[in-house]
Amino acid sequence: MSELRIIALPYSVDSTAGAARVVDRPWFMLLDSCVNRGSAGRYDVLVCDPVATLVTVGEVTEIRRGAETKSSTEDPFALVAQAVAELGPASSELPFVGGAVGYFGYDLGRRIEQLPSLALRDIELPDMAIGIYDHAVIVDHVARTAWLVVHPRARTDAAVLQAAWSAHAPLTPPVFATSFEVTTSVRPEITFEQYAHAWRCIKRYIEAGDVYQVNFAQRFSAAARGAPWDAYLRLRNVNPAPYSAYLTVPGGTILSSSPERFVQVVNDRVETKPIKGTRGRSPDPELDRRYAAELAQSDKDRAENVMIVDLLRNDLGKCCEIGSVEVPRLCALESYAKVHHLVSTVRGRRAAHTSELDVLRACFPGGSITGAPKIRAMEIIEDLEPYRRGVYCGAIGYVSCNGRMDTNIAIRTLVQHRDRLYCWAGGGIVMDSELELEYEESLTKAAAMLEVFAHAEIERLDS
Repeated sequence: MSELRIIALPYSVDSTAGAARVVDRPWFMLLDSCVNRGSAGRYDVLVCDPVATLVTVGEVTEIRRGAETKSSTEDPFALVAQAVAELGPASSELPFVGGAVGYFGYDLGRRIEQLPSLALRDIELPDMAIGIYDHAVIVDHVARTAWLVVHPRARTDAAVLQAAWSAHAPLTPPVFATSFEVTTSVRPEITFEQYAHAWRCIKRYIEAGDVYQVNFAQRFSAAARGAPWDAYLRLRNVNPAPYSAYLTVPGGTILSSSPERFVQVVNDRVETKPIKGTRGRSPDPELDRRYAAELAQSDKDRAENVMIVDLLRNDLGKCCEIGSVEVPRLCALESYAKVHHLVSTVRGRRAAHTSELDVLRACFPGGSITGAPKIRAMEIIEDLEPYRRGVYCGAIGYVSCNGRMDTNIAIRTLVQHRDRLYCWAGGGIVMDSELELEYEESLTKAAAMLEVFAHAEIERLDS
């Protein structure tokens, strides 16, 4: 069998420069660490022109390979694992050498657990959208190198990506684009009173002992027009994050600036990094330090974080060797462009005969965006949130043919569908949560995304 081909490309600190040349290709996807904007990421992964696609809506996954299309009701995670296996193994220390790239929407949780179907599905995007790619551009911002990686069994033409990166014009960042604009005010899709009603219901569930924590979210939307790529450039400018992504999928576009890793697999090491605890940032250095110190010393936020760490230790226990799960960092303070967060790290050693997709399924969806206990929290979310989450709070990332996987929690994420742009913001509600503070925290989390709406007015619906 032929070897994996790795071709050196010109390095650019801003991968959007080369990406802009192929953004209109079928199933274009960029997993973006935003290093040039100041994040602590390392790798960017860029793909287009997949050899196959898997699109799940409800119980059915449509699998396309060239002119051939077939449907399956099998487990979507198993179908992705099968598609990656069919491409074949490849050995390399690079993070991605061919395999699956795309998203696993929050509502795939219905394929894992028995959940009610109450919330409205009004955004007609797939529950899962995955491309299988046999070549990719990989940018390493630590080594300051870029590579075109071509899988040994490649059947698609890698020349388009190679030409995009090797063009004689310098790989300079694109001029800040202005073709994207919002044409209406930005509106929350529930009123403050509706938010308050949900908050009171959750508090009653907690008092009754049904649940310890529920992550409740609200949705915002506005009419918009123009190129979503321009909106993404604006988003990564105002809110750079290490697990950002831009995905073109059937029916719309996903623009994510997530700071949160969901699950990473490197060889036999499994890692998840839940976020719980948030404070806004201030341009005043002294006030900013005060906000950070307040978060670091908050008993409530630390307790909330520890609760989710315990949940994730249990999830990793399903797919890791007994006794291998540990917490090397608990409630560490991390600061991003707009917010301070408390972030913990949970690690384990992958059990024998357990695939990357087995690990993802065992942990899905992430406990930091559901609550604890997970299944009961998801039932309450389904009852109280009026709209299905879709890609929001699912996972975006890759599963590589060399046994590696990395995914985010799809928070701080925008969805462009038809002529509207949607975003969500939420937070964990616990026994000692205060209504106004929880509501304001959701607005703080949404602030960076709402800046993408430029000068559009943001309404607060009190009734």
